[in-house]
Amino acid sequence: MINRIGISALFRFWLPLQTTWLMMALEGPLLTALIARLAEPKLNLAAYGVAFALAIMVEAPVIMMMSASVALVDSAENYRRLRNFTWFLNIGITVSMVVLVFSPAWSLVIHTWIRLDPEVASLTRTALIIMLPWPAAIGYRRFYQGLLIRTGRTRLVAWGTAIRLTSMALTAFGLKFLTDINGAWLGAAALSVGVVFEAVVSRAMARESIAEVMAAKPQRPMSYGEITRFYYPLALTSTISLMVHPMVTFFLGQSRNSLESLAVLPVINALVFIFRTPGLSFQEAAITMLAKSKENLTPVTHFAAYLGSAAALGLGLIALTPLSRFWLEGISGLTPELASFAGLPIKILVLMPAMSVMLSMQRAILVNRRNTGPVTWASALEVAGILVTLLVTLNYGDWVGVTAAATAFMVGRVVGISWLLKPVR
Repeated sequence: MINRIGISALFRFWLPLQTTWLMMALEGPLLTALIARLAEPKLNLAAYGVAFALAIMVEAPVIMMMSASVALVDSAENYRRLRNFTWFLNIGITVSMVVLVFSPAWSLVIHTWIRLDPEVASLTRTALIIMLPWPAAIGYRRFYQGLLIRTGRTRLVAWGTAIRLTSMALTAFGLKFLTDINGAWLGAAALSVGVVFEAVVSRAMARESIAEVMAAKPQRPMSYGEITRFYYPLALTSTISLMVHPMVTFFLGQSRNSLESLAVLPVINALVFIFRTPGLSFQEAAITMLAKSKENLTPVTHFAAYLGSAAALGLGLIALTPLSRFWLEGISGLTPELASFAGLPIKILVLMPAMSVMLSMQRAILVNRRNTGPVTWASALEVAGILVTLLVTLNYGDWVGVTAAATAFMVGRVVGISWLLKPVR
């Protein structure tokens, strides 16, 4: 690929990555819509949301492995070392998941901290057992997807995710029509099957990329200490960021209208996530292009502005029009009662897609400079902003839980982005 790139070339490079994230984003609405149409939808939506939040927290250390693979795998030896590093992380997060589910930590987290309804807690535990393969499979496939992106094979990343979505959907619909499985367990099984298939396919599709890296001009091998120092702030960043989900779940479990809030939160997150995908898919594309030439900063920045504006407009067309009711009741399958709890939070989050693009741009610049420390501080301050907002709105304002959560997400993101303005400059 050429070193300098224009907007149209950047768009063609980014589009398969966006397709990948968009397909992943469709998982949430599809699964919550199925769960909402099965028995005991309120209990199962709440259990699925809690299980997903906990599983996301466990997988957090490997979320940034795609960015690390894009940035660091420039030779055979660095490929081997980062691959070994990935396996070490995968084993660690799997052990963490087992400890959470099968030790006294479960009672502490679920019954003492979150104070879940006993029926919801039982459904959640089985869902997490079903999802045990999920975190490690995420780390495995993100490593190889990063390698595909680095070598310009972004279309293969999209094909892998298409296989994931297909296998997930087949599993979900098969369980729905052939069994009487609980909705939360259906969602967990579909997620696990889908990501395991994607991981296997990603490794198979990366054969040519691996051969290309193996044949590349030898570079100075990074020591495991150097890899750790580079990756530790990124892992800490994703861990801090994704701890938000169980933290918010904890607050919602004790808020006004707690069960309704827990039930609609995964539906809201699924919708907003669709429009956050342009920002999430943009990060690796920006890292790749900034690494090729410093002159790419201007077109990459302009592309980010277009992307953020379009993403926020897309969510606004749903959140601020009658399409909101159509999405929540007609597509997501919520009852009118539950839909009424979701309308205002979606409106509050309407600018979140644009903020996601801006944050990805900031992170890409800093990763390209191998200055990952400020990213961690920004995430920590974002979480602090969320925590303070939740404490104020729930303890002193007596807000409905899910409305307080949406407000907290926005406040936290503004704080995090603001912190990164100086180091990025």
